[in-house]
Amino acid sequence: MSDEFYRMKRLPPYVISEVNAMRAAARASGEDIIDLGMGNPDLPPPQHVIDKLCEVARKPDAHGYSASRGIPGLRKAQAGYYKRRFGVDVDADSEVVVTMGSKEGLASLATAITAPGDVVLAPNPSYPIHTFGFIIAGATIRSVPTTPDDRYFDSLERAMQYTVPRPSVLVVNYPSNPTAETVDLAFYERLVAWARDAGVWIISDLAYSELYYDGNPTVSILQVKGAKDVAIEFTSLSKTYSMAGWRIGFAVGNQKLIAAMTRVKSYLDYGAFTPIQAAACAALNGPQDIVATNRALYHKRRDVLVDSFGRAGWDIPPPRASMFCWAPLPPALAHLGSLEFTKQLLTHAGVAVAPGVGYGEDGEGFVRIAMVENEQRIRQAARNVKKYLASMGVNTGANTG
Repeated sequence: MSDEFYRMKRLPPYVISEVNAMRAAARASGEDIIDLGMGNPDLPPPQHVIDKLCEVARKPDAHGYSASRGIPGLRKAQAGYYKRRFGVDVDADSEVVVTMGSKEGLASLATAITAPGDVVLAPNPSYPIHTFGFIIAGATIRSVPTTPDDRYFDSLERAMQYTVPRPSVLVVNYPSNPTAETVDLAFYERLVAWARDAGVWIISDLAYSELYYDGNPTVSILQVKGAKDVAIEFTSLSKTYSMAGWRIGFAVGNQKLIAAMTRVKSYLDYGAFTPIQAAACAALNGPQDIVATNRALYHKRRDVLVDSFGRAGWDIPPPRASMFCWAPLPPALAHLGSLEFTKQLLTHAGVAVAPGVGYGEDGEGFVRIAMVENEQRIRQAARNVKKYLASMGVNTGANTG
């Protein structure tokens, strides 16, 4: 009997889990750790959403199996969101499926459409499921950059010219996790035209659609004419409505991809708990105040973080979207590498961040900082960081306040 399982051999040690274990141990020993590592919202959902969950959960007939592809009302609510937000018409029956978070949805789609040996183009650095969902399904990954410029399209052309077999899927993620990069509609128009010519499916992860700043709304690839011929897009309620633990997401777009994913899901699950799906309807169809409120809150946290860390001696570029800062290591400490720097920051400053190398080799030299603590805690983190940097001989400049 062999314990050398095929898929386990394809999964390297999860770098970020090492830091998570250190953080948990420090907290267990009573240390005050300011956790800017995991993108876990610290705010509650709207009260009317919680009320709807409780209302439906009290019904005797609400506790049986639900619908794997999502209850009709929730699929219609998501179609309504696309029409309202992006001006895109979506058929709730054939072009929408409810997922248990974007992560499960991406993994289910990878299982549905990937054959062993297929080549998938995925960004590097990227959120792990964008690569490992396909690796688990048997694919080979060819990395492409995240920066949406001519170099990006040059890399796509080289991949098609020199890869055997030719790539069949491209994963895109804007606003990007972890880099927070954004794109405009012209980028997606060019990408859809390329995919049509190349015969490649596009999988777009739009989980941070509503966390944009400085008056620049994010766009959906499905806004491009004919995009549904080649593309499917994932969204989530996790960040928009502070419902991360509820695990409600969606896939919207190409009917063939939706059908394949729906068929696989029908073998794997019965869908999310019906009261949660009903509450998700209330989130999408009800008052939308929380969307603007959360956006303003993360915007303020971004400004506080960039300012206070900058005055602590660590210059961090302000992200244009998402709930993350993608921060280059302080130049004087770049030699440590992102993992060692992260460990030292946790040990000596009591601040947890995520090492960039955990998102791919091109993430080396960076850390991801999640804006999931309040402004007071962010300022405290900056003070802690300043003391650590000073102890390492880094010029920390003015007081962080």
